[in-house]
Amino acid sequence: MEKVGFIFDLDGVIVDTAKYHYLAWRKLANELGFEFTKDQNELFKGVSRKRCLEILLDIGNITATQDQFDKWMVEKNVDYLAYIEKMNSSEILPDVAKVLQYLKNKNIPIALGSASKNARPILEKVDLLPYFDSIVDGNSVTKAKPDPEVFLIAADNLGVAANSCVVFEDAVAGIQAANAANMVSIGIGDTEILNEADYNFNDFTEMSDDFLESLIKKQHKE
Repeated sequence: MEKVGFIFDLDGVIVDTAKYHYLAWRKLANELGFEFTKDQNELFKGVSRKRCLEILLDIGNITATQDQFDKWMVEKNVDYLAYIEKMNSSEILPDVAKVLQYLKNKNIPIALGSASKNARPILEKVDLLPYFDSIVDGNSVTKAKPDPEVFLIAADNLGVAANSCVVFEDAVAGIQAANAANMVSIGIGDTEILNEADYNFNDFTEMSDDFLESLIKKQHKE
């Protein structure tokens, strides 16, 4: 039987770093002379840092030279890194560690598939890095979700066929990327927003061992 692989997004699935991204983007917006709201921050979900800055500058109606753009990208990331420096295992979202441990006990290969360029240090901070057999992040890809590149690379790294992989995502673009890769997509969050997912849960507390076992069996190909 062919093996199955499980791939997790990071922000909003394993940990909630969106609040730190928001604080860093809001700080930059304020320095540039305009407000940046939590509602506007929703536009940044699952989006690369470069695209986020483009959206932010559009919101503030600001034109930037390439040098300014590059400088603000670095500035935002420095502020964000200062916030995540204080992260610890208390910031893991409910029952994520339980699900990871269940999969690890079953010897299921696990990958991270995230747009974040800070994925590895975050996983180190919250003591989850040992669970992952592959880290595919913003440093490893050239195309942003909904392009399936990040998940296809993760599957390849795990040595698992794409159609034998299961993806956990909290963003529409991520669900679309998983579907484009012909993987099983599981939406973590609002069902109405993530309605393109194959399965939906508000969080991992709703996910039973029986459900995980059924996924493992279903994804095994004879």
